[in-house]
Amino acid sequence: MKIERLKNNPKINLNAGSEVVVVETGNQTEIKYSINNTGGYIRKISKDFYYDIRSGEVKEYNHSATSRKDNKSSIKRTMANLRKLINTNVTDYKKVLFVTLTYKENMTDPKQLYNDVRKFHQKLKNYLKKNNLPFDFGYISATECQARGAFHQHNLYLFNTTAPFIPNDKLQELWGKGFTKTKSLKNVDDIGMYLTAYLTDLDLSEDIEKLTGKKVDKAIIKGARLKLYPKGFRIYRCSKVKRPNVYKTTEAEAQQKVSNSTLTYEKTLRISNYDGKTINIINYRNYNRISKKKK
Repeated sequence: MKIERLKNNPKINLNAGSEVVVVETGNQTEIKYSINNTGGYIRKISKDFYYDIRSGEVKEYNHSATSRKDNKSSIKRTMANLRKLINTNVTDYKKVLFVTLTYKENMTDPKQLYNDVRKFHQKLKNYLKKNNLPFDFGYISATECQARGAFHQHNLYLFNTTAPFIPNDKLQELWGKGFTKTKSLKNVDDIGMYLTAYLTDLDLSEDIEKLTGKKVDKAIIKGARLKLYPKGFRIYRCSKVKRPNVYKTTEAEAQQKVSNSTLTYEKTLRISNYDGKTINIINYRNYNRISKKKK
């Protein structure tokens, strides 16, 4: 099987009446068009790959994978789902508290991570309630796996009103396991993409500095962190939050939906078998209601 990205994003056979899949996630809207959208949902491409016509995604069979490295496509889908979940629930940065939790020690136990973060959520809620601050929040928590094996935990706390200010020393006291960092999401159009970049791109600058004793500029390997997650590890957890709105409609109706949005991203993929025969061509377009320019 071969997947290639086509230049100039040709929209083969796409017209006003063509059926497309729309995925609405807060300020983001994705439109997916596939030239092959009839018949069964699952089409086998090879012994290792198949594609799901409902979503237009190529997926890899899991032949008894021993680690996340062996099933990297599964992690990529997880990241895509996480990105959509975040964008569905984060439409106003003022209502979000973005807190990163870091262990002082090289903590690598998933069970301890889960228990520690759960306790932090509860301590945070108790603190807010005690100080007459908004305490009714939802959350999306995602784990970053560092090169050394230790966990970072990125938490988005979702409020119905402006998120309360909490001094960092108080957050560190509540966490009690190391360090905390609060970051503003102001001026970030695609917050889901912004956060998942932390979880996939590996920053090697600290490791290089330890080896050479010299400070270096940022050294990022795209997607390298995906190989570090152990098999079966839950990359993200969330409370009862909104889910993306997914439905089928026509191209004309989809364009009406995004008439007040900006096209920020587009790609077209050609999927062919080993004989070079085209199996499918899929066009993805992403629109943002608050973006000022195409990225």
